[in-house]
Amino acid sequence: MYYYSVSDEVIGEIVIKKSRFIGYISPVNSETEAEDIVKKAKQKWPNARHYCYAYVLREQNLERYSDDGEPSGTAGVPILGVLRNQNLENIIVVVTRYFGGTLLGAPGLVRAYSNATSQVIQ
Repeated sequence: MYYYSVSDEVIGEIVIKKSRFIGYISPVNSETEAEDIVKKAKQKWPNARHYCYAYVLREQNLERYSDDGEPSGTAGVPILGVLRNQNLENIIVVVTRYFGGTLLGAPGLVRAYSNATSQVIQ
């Protein structure tokens, strides 16, 4: 079975009800590299409310995700779902959220994080 990845970092942004969702995608080959990318996102976009992520490592047969304070299952799982659906491996996506003041609800968060991930993959 074939899999896909990316060769370089890409950044994309969407705004939903005044909340900024910044998607950051990068190739990775280890958990250490993935953790470094999360730290890099926190440095690049300080003072954001959430830094949610998912990554898939082919060699280690490993998947990890984090909702980083968003309601359980509304951020990391949707990001991971997009990666799985696109057959992407050795990759991390971090979606940074600057809260815009309007609550999106669980379905709105799932859509927002999925859309931010899909947008940065495109």
